[in-house]
Amino acid sequence: MLKYVNTSVVFLEIPDETTLSINISNCPNHCPGCHSRYLWEDIGDELDEAAIDALVAEVRSDITCVAFMGGDSDLERLQQLADHVHSRYPDFKVGWYSGRIRLPKELDRQKFDYIKIGPYLAHLGPLNKPTTNQRMYRRLADGSFEDITSRFWK
Repeated sequence: MLKYVNTSVVFLEIPDETTLSINISNCPNHCPGCHSRYLWEDIGDELDEAAIDALVAEVRSDITCVAFMGGDSDLERLQQLADHVHSRYPDFKVGWYSGRIRLPKELDRQKFDYIKIGPYLAHLGPLNKPTTNQRMYRRLADGSFEDITSRFWK
């Protein structure tokens, strides 16, 4: 079961999208320097299809994307929720932010339009620095992914 702690509508997490960002708890990655350490705990409300529908209903006309910030603790459920967003809201993109070093083999990448991967490493900087180890990928029409990390660099 996945739980979420809070949400917000954001403009910088996914390029060219206005995104409903859902912060998922029980993160197993525990990245050093994490800015959301409270998400390491197993706290919050259950994130299921009904919860997603309620969250989207509040902001539907304002967003173009739903991003799961975490969800590493239950990849199967995360993928089911991505499927729900795609089937219920076909015009929305779906993103996933993970602190993992690499994508797990059991992850079906095709369920996501955007994937950010990589732990935050303070000495390399965040996604908006060219020295970062983190990477943002966008799925192309042919199903392949392109690295769009440089779009964040200042």
